[in-house]
Amino acid sequence: MTDSVLYAVSDAVATITLNRPRVMNALDGEMIRGLRAACEEIERDTAVRAAVVRGAGPAFLAGGDVSVFHANLPRMAELIRAFAGELHHAILALRRAPKPELASVHGPVAGAGVSLMAAADLAIAASDATFTLAYSRLGASPDGGVTHFLPRLVGQRKAFELMLLSDAIDARAALALGLVNWTVEREALDAETHRIARRLALGATRAFAETKLLVNDSFDRTLAGQLAAEIEAFARCAGTGDFAEGVCAFVQKRKPEFKGN
Repeated sequence: MTDSVLYAVSDAVATITLNRPRVMNALDGEMIRGLRAACEEIERDTAVRAAVVRGAGPAFLAGGDVSVFHANLPRMAELIRAFAGELHHAILALRRAPKPELASVHGPVAGAGVSLMAAADLAIAASDATFTLAYSRLGASPDGGVTHFLPRLVGQRKAFELMLLSDAIDARAALALGLVNWTVEREALDAETHRIARRLALGATRAFAETKLLVNDSFDRTLAGQLAAEIEAFARCAGTGDFAEGVCAFVQKRKPEFKGN
């Protein structure tokens, strides 16, 4: 990876840490390339059964580095195509990865920070988190897939409000909207993130992968098509060791020990 994006794996959980704390993890070219590499590694690594995306320092991710924008105003269209292209490869890798990902956010979550959080399957927010799309304040339209994810998470009307007005909302409001799954006090964020990630890593990884694929593709299918896809996904799960373990554990009235196969 790079110094601005750290990557580590422990107990089958991969952790991506955005690591430009002095600028609240604002994205520059190096950081975006590191994020893409880390997301693609999560997608590839069969030893990884769950993943966490987090930020170092006082913020999760405060959007793009506006100082880079300012220094490159005459060539910004060219630069955005390059930067957003790399970012979008990272987003696609997260969505394709056959394992669940948890965004663990605190402090400012702005612009592409909201996009990255929304691309993860689940999100937990510290009580000090604030969320703003911010793009309209710069005279720009959103990127990072947020125009895809946000209407699905909060509804079209609310998505337009958040994108056009760029007003900030707090963690409690984000929870009420369905933008995040949980909120906790800031001092409890790391421990609760670890607990959830570990639970995901010990779960039925193949079943999670099939579930994720079904949900991702559901918006592009008819009901009949989705029902057919569900049958095939369940049938694939039924041939796995995890399914056999789950059935045996249920019959034997014990906790299953899934191996991810």
